[in-house]
Amino acid sequence: MVFPYRTAFRLALWSSVLLPLACAAPHARSQESLTVDLDPYPTKPRVTFRSDGTFKITVFSDLHYGENPWDAWGPEQDINSTELMKIVLGQEQPDYVILNGDLITGENTFRQNSTHLIDEIVAPLNAAGIPFSSTQGNHDNEPNITHLEEIKREQLVAPLSYTRTAPPGVGGEQGPGTYWVPVYEHVSDSTPILVLWFFDSRGGFSKGANSTAVPDWVDETVAGWIQSEAAAMDAAWGPANASRGALAFVHIPPHAIQALQPDLNSARDPGLNADLLGSGSTQATTDSANLGKDQPFWDALNEYVPNLHAVFSGHDHGNEWCVREPTKNVIFCFGKHSGYGGYSDSWWGHGVRNIVFSSPDPKGALQSWIRYENGTINANVTLDASYN
Repeated sequence: MVFPYRTAFRLALWSSVLLPLACAAPHARSQESLTVDLDPYPTKPRVTFRSDGTFKITVFSDLHYGENPWDAWGPEQDINSTELMKIVLGQEQPDYVILNGDLITGENTFRQNSTHLIDEIVAPLNAAGIPFSSTQGNHDNEPNITHLEEIKREQLVAPLSYTRTAPPGVGGEQGPGTYWVPVYEHVSDSTPILVLWFFDSRGGFSKGANSTAVPDWVDETVAGWIQSEAAAMDAAWGPANASRGALAFVHIPPHAIQALQPDLNSARDPGLNADLLGSGSTQATTDSANLGKDQPFWDALNEYVPNLHAVFSGHDHGNEWCVREPTKNVIFCFGKHSGYGGYSDSWWGHGVRNIVFSSPDPKGALQSWIRYENGTINANVTLDASYN
């Protein structure tokens, strides 16, 4: 296992780069939060492309561990989900894994041992020695569990977890899981060739007996964070447009995606399309008064993160499709309901989404498909400038 050297530096860019941005941008952060750590994993192995120039990501969405722990049915579903993970990891051999939200069905678990479900979830990843990151979903914020509790437990029991928390003041109520992970072409490179962005879309309910609904969108404070992080990266590593690509992961789909479902074409946009998007299916739709609350995040992501190959969500278990969102000219894809917990239909099946870079070219094409537990492949698409 090769450990990284400390690249560098902790950049305090307040005066040189970010003060102008703070003055000009409505979402810029305060001075106290503008120190950007561009080597956030000094004690972990660097995530790199393979020697042949490829990089493979496997995404598990909506595992939903912990349902009905008081009877035989619930624990059996967790056993089935763990078996799926072992099968997929053994056969696919990914370089990196994403757990894209709703790891735990927090409203069903027991408060006293709910975080121990994280141990079960990460056990196959620990055994395989695969680096990974997680986002949290609406079911991960419930009276018996919180996003922060899950993150802390994951960091404690999984040495190759790259999940971390946002700086103070970023993420809003119950939304700490916003961060990024650098991926390098070679372990000795001074700058990454790819950045994986992770966003906390919150939702669910607050902890405790008198719990209240948590907003179900990426908080507007994240917009300023994206801008300042991207500025720091550009200042240290050079402009992203020429030197590095990006992927984004967020559990609840952005609200802009809802309007695209009626015009899907099964030949052009292949994949299961069995979950009608509506109230609660995309960000900020549980209450009409909150429509558009995720727009600052969506605007900032697409404005300040060049070479954004695609954005990936889970949440809607019956959808697998990809589509180009025309207002931002960005590709959006659903993952695949992986866990045996959570709502489903007998013919939907369980599986993962694979994402493969054929080269480290920041503007190159990606191949992506849905892989079912039994090895069946569905919705194989090439994500590039000509898609859709």
